[in-house]
Amino acid sequence: MFNPLLTSFVCVADSGSFNRAAEKLYISSTAVIKQVNALEKHLALQLFVRTNHGVRLTAAGQVIYRCAKQMFEESARAVAEARAADELVSRTFCVGTSLLNPCKPFTDLWYQLNGQFPGYRLHIVPFEDDHDGILAQISALGEKFDFLIAACDSRLWLDRCRFLPIGRCKQAIAVPREHPLAAKPRLRVEDLYGETVTLVKQGDSPTVDRIRAELALHPAITLEDAPQFYDMEVFNQCVQTQHPLLTLDCWAEVHPSLVTIPVEWDYSIPYGILYEMNPPDDILQFLDSVRQWVATRPEK
Repeated sequence: MFNPLLTSFVCVADSGSFNRAAEKLYISSTAVIKQVNALEKHLALQLFVRTNHGVRLTAAGQVIYRCAKQMFEESARAVAEARAADELVSRTFCVGTSLLNPCKPFTDLWYQLNGQFPGYRLHIVPFEDDHDGILAQISALGEKFDFLIAACDSRLWLDRCRFLPIGRCKQAIAVPREHPLAAKPRLRVEDLYGETVTLVKQGDSPTVDRIRAELALHPAITLEDAPQFYDMEVFNQCVQTQHPLLTLDCWAEVHPSLVTIPVEWDYSIPYGILYEMNPPDDILQFLDSVRQWVATRPEK
């Protein structure tokens, strides 16, 4: 990280002679003299006064010596910090979190299993739910995050990552609190007659496509497309238009002006851990632990 000639220069200054410096550096005194001479030539400065009794620093040499010592100290500190940072990165799992994809289910899982990973820490990385940018966030797995946890049966998502299911989220309907359906504890499809139901575009989610096909059998229900992926703007639009929104029960608390109502159907999508296509060994070991935990947990 610095000119290696400085090492010989500082050692000579500390030792007071070329011979004693050579002994400390385990090289010949001739080599030490050549290195100091080379440094003086490079700097165009005389750094030592040579005498028969040894050497002493010139005024210029004192300045270079003081700065070199500071440089050595800063260099040692930088290396120590870099090694600490490298250790932290190599022993940290990063999990993304957002309003629609909160990391709490992952952190709950982590504290069930972290005893198997001594020395590892969990670092939470926030990101925005942006329907135009979510695919970039998925593609950042392995770089920005090690894990995301989300409800997912999106073909576009699963083209960009791997997925370990750990549970399921039920499809439901969200309506504004003042909507006539908001007071109902449970909905039938027939309750949606006369309504315009908003749901994601056809072709990406097999589950939503099946729901769309079922609702299309009822001419009294109008269907309208939402953006490919939900973000807060989709929920705000539901409040403004008063149109029922196909949603998930795990999103019940996302928007305070909406009520999420279960529906008498059997549609759900898996939620679980998203991770990069080619994960390192420690990620695979953690996922193996998750699989074992899922296989042995009590049924709810």
